[in-house]
Amino acid sequence: MIEFLPDADTAAIADFIERALGEALAAGEGEVAISVPGGSTPFPVFETLVQRDLDWSRIAVWPGDDRIVPEDHPASNTGRIRALFEPVGARVVALAEDAIPPHFALTWLGMGADGHIASLFPNTDPDSHDPRHVRRLTPDPLPPEAPFDRITLTIPALLRTGRLMFVIRGEDKRAVFEAAARGESDLPVARLLARAAQEAIPVQCFT
Repeated sequence: MIEFLPDADTAAIADFIERALGEALAAGEGEVAISVPGGSTPFPVFETLVQRDLDWSRIAVWPGDDRIVPEDHPASNTGRIRALFEPVGARVVALAEDAIPPHFALTWLGMGADGHIASLFPNTDPDSHDPRHVRRLTPDPLPPEAPFDRITLTIPALLRTGRLMFVIRGEDKRAVFEAAARGESDLPVARLLARAAQEAIPVQCFT
């Protein structure tokens, strides 16, 4: 079941994440993990979120993917995420090919106009039952704004979660997402949503 939440601004998205993390923190005493995307859309939300009253010392933040560059490179998702979340006490995890991700309280994903999620581009032919948690790969074509090899969580790793969340901006992207949700494509996002439906993972899509 996919719930569409239209006209969501930065504060509304931060509110949603705060509630999800707060519920997970209240449900137990251990560490709570969240997976987040890079790109331009999430960082204003992150800047709002880190001001919220959460026990950040119990929260681990995993990037869903990253460009294979040093963390001090402007294209590094991990470096930018670390700069925001570590000062409030969160643990930021850099992806590695041998990493074993936890069960996330929330997996937040973006989606490209080509239907890619994380760094699972159509050319990489992602397996929705991939036995590996993390893969290193090369998008083809390489996005001109970020022409780097990638490291990414796989579909099964992204689905180790209590809920999925998307932020989809623009009519064209929403049309791609809605077609994928109806099973009308075999794009990476469609493969993920099909598995999410099979596993009864709730999906919220902010537009």
